[in-house]
Formats: sequence, structure tokens, C-alpha cells
Amino acid sequence: MAAVKEYSVEEKLVGLIKLQKIDSKLDEIDILKGELPMEVNDLEDEIAGLHSRKNRIEEEINGINEFIESKRAAIKESETLAKKYEKQSHDVKNSREFEAIEKEMEMQQLEIKLAEKHIKDANEEMAEKVKNLNNAKTQIATKEGVLNHKKSELEKIIAENEKEEKHFKKLSGSAREAIDERLLYSYDRIRTSYRNGLAVVPVERDACGGCFNSIPPQRQSEIRLHKKVIVCENCGRILVDADLNDSIEVK
Repeated sequence: MAAVKEYSVEEKLVGLIKLQKIDSKLDEIDILKGELPMEVNDLEDEIAGLHSRKNRIEEEINGINEFIESKRAAIKESETLAKKYEKQSHDVKNSREFEAIEKEMEMQQLEIKLAEKHIKDANEEMAEKVKNLNNAKTQIATKEGVLNHKKSELEKIIAENEKEEKHFKKLSGSAREAIDERLLYSYDRIRTSYRNGLAVVPVERDACGGCFNSIPPQRQSEIRLHKKVIVCENCGRILVDADLNDSIEVK
């Protein structure tokens, strides 16, 4: 079984400083992207919602058209029956039969008027649906234009920094392998707690490089000895001396 390398505190601090500097480089690339990735995702979600709305309206319009066609068919059927009853009215033998046929003819006329009203109402509803459909299509076209522009901007930034980003991501992976799991967990937890992503900071002008809280002289002496990992009592960031921090470069 291979022996697990034991790192000194100074080596651990060097590893943390290196990782912080690498991750800060990656953060700089993300800053160049700005809000574009989030904006692109939001626009894609919004456009997907508009497409769903458009499809729903189109289905509703199809349903209204089918309803109108059914009412037109009902009108034709009523008109055919009305003509049939009118023809029969010429051959009636008594008033009772004539009244019965008259009632049937009146019933068909009522059915026609009702169907015509339904068609009128349906056409008004469809006009509103068509208006909503056109609005949805216009919104989709506008949003897609904005999305394509933002995607183009983002792709340009990604292309310009792709080589550099891949390089630092590879370095970050290697640097992480040299840090023990417990320390790495603390580093990631601190990093995500602050918007600037700084988990490891130097002591500069007798103060924490993260929160600028004053560091006592005795504490600064302990930090320079590299005998233990020391965190800022105010912000919780890992503190390192400025000379050690400046001695490490990331290219």
C-alpha cells in the first residue's frame, strides 16, 4: 500500500495560496462573462414559456375552428330539415299535421339562429385568441433576437478566454489534489461565503486582507512562523503572511 504524503503546515499554506490565486484567475474570467450566462438561461426559460403559450393558444384556436365547423354543419342539417318539412307542409291532410310540421320548422329555425349565435361568439373569441397568438409570436421573435445577441457576446468571451480558462481549471484540479480533504472543505466553505471568493488572504498593513480588521502583533508573529493554519477572528478567512503570499506566482 502506497504511503500517503504528509504535508508540513507551510506546504499546506503554500498549496492554499496557490489554489486561491488560481481560483481568483478563474473568478476574473467569470467576471468578464458578467451576468450573461444567467441572462441567457433566463431568456431561454422565458422563450420556452412563450412557445408553450403559443402552442396552447394554437390548440385553442383549432378547437374553436372545429366548434364553428360543427355549428355550420348543424345549420346545414337544420336547413335541409326545414326544406323537407316545408315540402311536407304542402301535402298535409289536416290542421293537426300542419301544426306539427310548423312546429318542426320553427324548431329548425331556432336551431339555425342558436348555431349562428354560437358561431358569432366563437369568432369573437377566436379574434381575441389570434390577437394573443400574434402577441406571443412577436414576443418570441423579440426575445430570440435578444437571446441570439447575448449568446453571441457570451460565445465571444468564452472563445477569447477558453484556452486560459482550461489552463487554470487544470491547475486548480492539480492544486486541490495536494490539499487534504478537511482543509479543502474549509477553503470551499469560506470561498462561497464571500462574493469576491477570497478564502486565503495576506496580512497587509497589520490588517486582514479580506475584512481589513486589525491583526495583533503577536498573532502576526504566529502567522509568519507557518506553524499552524490561522484564521481571522473577524471574518474567518485563512491568514498568511504577505511575503509568503507574494512569493507564489501563478502563470
